[in-house]
Amino acid sequence: MKVTDVKTWVVGNPPPGIGGKYFIFVKLTTDGGVVGYGEAYNATFSAHVTARMIEDMAERYLVGRDPHDVENLFRRVYSSGFTQRPDVSGMGCFSALEMACWDIIGKEADKPVY
Repeated sequence: MKVTDVKTWVVGNPPPGIGGKYFIFVKLTTDGGVVGYGEAYNATFSAHVTARMIEDMAERYLVGRDPHDVENLFRRVYSSGFTQRPDVSGMGCFSALEMACWDIIGKEADKPVY
């Protein structure tokens, strides 16, 4: 099983904006047609910039790879930068992708993911 596609979208949250001004969602699709969803919190950049960062991270480190390999995804993402440490924005993007991977894993196994 490999991830073949990534899509993101931004949903505005009407006032009073409980939970944040925007929600940023990601959808991963595998070659077997299994779909996983994740969400990122937008804190540092605009919502659309964060969505593009998620897509970029997925395209570089996840598309074409097995979604079960979450630990290696983490290592690839965080060892790719100059400082070799995670930053807040990167952690938010990774978290959305990780959620989507676990969603795929649970659906494929027909088990809940807690």
